[in-house]
Amino acid sequence: MSQPTDRAVLTIAGSDPSGGAGIQADLKTFTVLGVYGGAAITCLTAQNTTGVTAVQPVAPGFVRQQVELVLADLPVTHIKTGMIGTAGVAIALGAILRDFAGELFCDPVLVASDGQPLMEAHGLGDFMDHIVANATVITPNLHELAILAATPVPDRAAIPAAVQSLLARFPRLRAVVVTGGHLEERDATVSDFLFQPDRPAIVHEHARQVTRNTHGTGCTFASALAAYHLLTDSYEQAFLQAIVFMDLLLQQSADHTLGKGAGPLLHHLAR
Repeated sequence: MSQPTDRAVLTIAGSDPSGGAGIQADLKTFTVLGVYGGAAITCLTAQNTTGVTAVQPVAPGFVRQQVELVLADLPVTHIKTGMIGTAGVAIALGAILRDFAGELFCDPVLVASDGQPLMEAHGLGDFMDHIVANATVITPNLHELAILAATPVPDRAAIPAAVQSLLARFPRLRAVVVTGGHLEERDATVSDFLFQPDRPAIVHEHARQVTRNTHGTGCTFASALAAYHLLTDSYEQAFLQAIVFMDLLLQQSADHTLGKGAGPLLHHLAR
């Protein structure tokens, strides 16, 4: 039986030239957690810590070729998707992901933190049909959960029903992790949620980390979740360890100043 260090995780996502989010955050996370990571780029972006200025999608056929060549060569047991960008890319990836026998962690990156759309408006249906439908795990925040479930999620009481609608619609899903950082943002605690079919939900409450360095938190969390699952083969352990990792990384990054906007996480400090 192969050891975790003999396996790989592939991230399929957009590129952030400032290094705080996207492919760059994913690879940094994999590295500091001791997991080998490959990367297929779906979109180039012009952005920094103050926001996203422009997006240049990669041709769908070329995205597919990147993924196919990595899967044909490396021992990839986990795939993590981030920014898909276009319906064409979602469709191009659909057949590959449908046939992938490992774990697919989908971070539904639809809108940037500054409000810039990161998925073309007419592409949501294809994203749902070709990416979410093949996922074993999805990691939405409250806003993303409302979009995916097509229902308002104004408070924590609305979360279970929205999640159950996704589990019923997408039979491949084995876990839905809802990040609660945007829930009751003035509270001193944050609640994160793990839902699995036919199991009680797990709610983990932890202290809110107050910091300006929040650029790339969603990408980093989803990548940490995938990495820890590769290492532990447990959704519960991966969920709890990813939360602890994020809290530590936010604490370690808080006293540093990089960029003029929402500063990035300093992954290298996690060593």
